[in-house]
Amino acid sequence: MLKGDANMPSPFPGMDPYLEHPDRFPGLHDSLIFLACETLNAVLQRPYYARNRSRIWIEESRRPIYPDVDVIRRATGKKKSLNGGVAVAPERRARPIVVTVYECERSEPFVEIYAKRGAERRLVTSIEILSPSNKTPGNHGRDLYFQKQEELLNSKANLVEIDLLRGGKHTTAVPLDLAVEKAGRFDYHVCVHRFDRRLEFLIYPFQLADSLPFISIPLLPGDPEVEIDVQQILKRAYDMAGYAQDVDYGVEKIVPALSPKQARWATRLLREKGLMPAS
Repeated sequence: MLKGDANMPSPFPGMDPYLEHPDRFPGLHDSLIFLACETLNAVLQRPYYARNRSRIWIEESRRPIYPDVDVIRRATGKKKSLNGGVAVAPERRARPIVVTVYECERSEPFVEIYAKRGAERRLVTSIEILSPSNKTPGNHGRDLYFQKQEELLNSKANLVEIDLLRGGKHTTAVPLDLAVEKAGRFDYHVCVHRFDRRLEFLIYPFQLADSLPFISIPLLPGDPEVEIDVQQILKRAYDMAGYAQDVDYGVEKIVPALSPKQARWATRLLREKGLMPAS
């Protein structure tokens, strides 16, 4: 049996690479955001609370384009032919073709932590889980993300970025070369920036074979951080969406593809779990 039982957890110890497929990850992303907000509100103490928010933008949708108006050349002019008759000259003007560009609304949720004292409410921490649109050059969602990222880095609010995608361009606020220099190569990572330590970035690097980490979420200076278990949040999202029944382990292609070394490891793991037939 290549599909799992309904109650079976993901066979992978950390991030499940089958869930990175562009058709699956948007749904996973929304579930992770919802559950992260719920998890935070279970541990936050007054005056703090978490709320889901969304970025919304309009995107052009590429669909087959057909002319809405036929182009008709109508013979109107006249000229004499060589044999004395009247020849019809084609009209050089034509009505233009109408090309309709379809638009679709895109929405990308994130979590914000606020502190409320009396009537005053202050943004304390923004928590982002990166999506494919954030990591795709030329995508309007990436431009909007960078705009927000810059605003937060120059504000008095903390920024937590969780990257569970191996593909796409590096997007978190920490410079990639400096992160790799300190932490070595990684498949996934979390980047934490505290507004009161402007030049410091805390990095949680991890590989495909690693469990997802516990991460500390900063609040206002002087208040203790709160900790969330990213692996547990992923497990709940996996169960909630029924991925055990949806994913054909060992049959589907993993997108983006694994390296040869990762592919050998994943094959061995899936065979041990009974989700891939022996060769």
